[in-house]
Amino acid sequence: MKSIIQIIIVIVGLATTAQAQTREQIYKAAGTPVNPKVQVSWNKYYDHGGISEILKKIAAAYPNLAKVESISKSYEGRDIWCIAITDYKKGDANKKPAMYIDGNIHSNEVQGSEFAMYTAWYLTESFGDTKFIQDLLADKTFYIVPTINPDARDKFFKTPNNASSPRSGVVPVDNDRDGLVNEDGYDDLDGDGHITLMRRKSSTGRFKIDPAFPARMIQVGPDEQGEYEMLGLEGIDNDGDGQVNEDGGQFEYDPNRDWGWNWQPNYIQNGAYKYPFSLPENRAVMEFVMKHPNIAAAQSYHNAGGMILRGPGAIEDVNTYNAADVQIYDAIGKKGEQIIPSYKYLVVYKDLYSVYGGELDWFYGGRGVYTFSNELWTPSLMFNDTSATRGVNDLSSYEFDRYLLFKDAFVDWKSYDHPQYGKIEIGGPKKNFSRMHPGFLLESDAHRNMAFTIYHAYHTPKLEIDTVMEKSLGDGLREITAVISNKRLMPTHSSQDLKYKIERPDYITLEGAKVIAGMTVDNRNPTAAVEQRNNPATVEVPNIPGLGQVTARWIVQGAGKVNVVVDSKKGGVVRR
Repeated sequence: MKSIIQIIIVIVGLATTAQAQTREQIYKAAGTPVNPKVQVSWNKYYDHGGISEILKKIAAAYPNLAKVESISKSYEGRDIWCIAITDYKKGDANKKPAMYIDGNIHSNEVQGSEFAMYTAWYLTESFGDTKFIQDLLADKTFYIVPTINPDARDKFFKTPNNASSPRSGVVPVDNDRDGLVNEDGYDDLDGDGHITLMRRKSSTGRFKIDPAFPARMIQVGPDEQGEYEMLGLEGIDNDGDGQVNEDGGQFEYDPNRDWGWNWQPNYIQNGAYKYPFSLPENRAVMEFVMKHPNIAAAQSYHNAGGMILRGPGAIEDVNTYNAADVQIYDAIGKKGEQIIPSYKYLVVYKDLYSVYGGELDWFYGGRGVYTFSNELWTPSLMFNDTSATRGVNDLSSYEFDRYLLFKDAFVDWKSYDHPQYGKIEIGGPKKNFSRMHPGFLLESDAHRNMAFTIYHAYHTPKLEIDTVMEKSLGDGLREITAVISNKRLMPTHSSQDLKYKIERPDYITLEGAKVIAGMTVDNRNPTAAVEQRNNPATVEVPNIPGLGQVTARWIVQGAGKVNVVVDSKKGGVVRR
């Protein structure tokens, strides 16, 4: 009996020590939620089930700040979640200027989901004691879709892949035109979940083992004798055509070539699918954005390379990106280089390559929304060395694996009896290395990228009715003049929006009086005005410029109090 009691005491003691720390035991680190309601480890990755659970926990813990909805279903029937973050006690969420964020459109580019969720978590957990966040969420709404591609995300985690596969989703495709779809998977020879490399000893081979880093193969010089020949990715040639892994690579659609702006077919833009928005996941995002005209800014997350990208994706769209809008892009992008010091602000077509039918260009070209796409993770994060690259001759990855990851990033080479190649060896980098953040660097980079999106969101329009002036005109008539200012960088309509009249004009309405005439006033010449003859109580203005103002004036009959209401799709609703 005594031993049973002792065991119970030990179990109770262990349970007590396993509880979370009390508030009194914690001292707040600057800029970090001190004792979050929703405990999430940001040093790991989550499958679709994990994402679903985290989002629901955030919404349950903060019902006045977060609401979760499924905007549609993926091809295989998974929910495409959107969590909307704002102060729901202060205004209609769908009438505040909004920031849209998504990630993981490419199935192997996974960390964008964690970065997006971190943003939702940080905003809600920091709201209680951070005035900046309180003010931000009083004014703005964040629509966050952590993964556009939930089916393929789970496929990447739970089936054999390498760091660069697969890129597409799971919509059926007959890659090799043999009448079978989606048979082009990888052969995981040793069953470890990682598709690594194959090598075979050969006196005519052109490679040898790097003695300093045995996981690395290096090419020998012209006068050296090699030890191995490299056979490519781990796999089997099932049909005897000389290619392994069931002829993979003949065609793999790219979800980021499926958007309805400057879309081109596959023979021009490799990876394009049937037609714009032919993929159900992208179509769901498009429909959500169309239903939310308050979205004024957007951010998508990809990997890798440490880049803050803006369009145009192709040179044909150079003139689409008007100079006035480029100035705003440049101001935000350059600030991004400071916020995320290892990242570079670049233009897709000019600094990388041409892309047709990309999400980045659809958001701006089709919706007039200022949009960035960040390529997450860069080798310079490993040793804070900007000269580090992902090139085959750069030793940074091998040194990082040895000294900071303790050889956890590579599969040791081991022998295997291959049905075609005979005695070979398989080994090399794991699928969770080279494009994905190691755990201890994940949260740090998530925070910096989140901070960039907050800066971006902060500069969506913020409208204020600065001044309302009244002057008697005699005979029972009054002149009422209202000056409306925009306190942020972004105008209520981008140049692209104005060019194609994507969104309706902004409305400035005078309520509570009989309006005889309504007009806009030239701010540079207050005596010059343009009358609006139809519906004079509601003056329409095409745009309220960033860090600028517009003036509306009415002639009204009779006395009494009046209200001025400004209603802008991307600038929100304010009244005085």
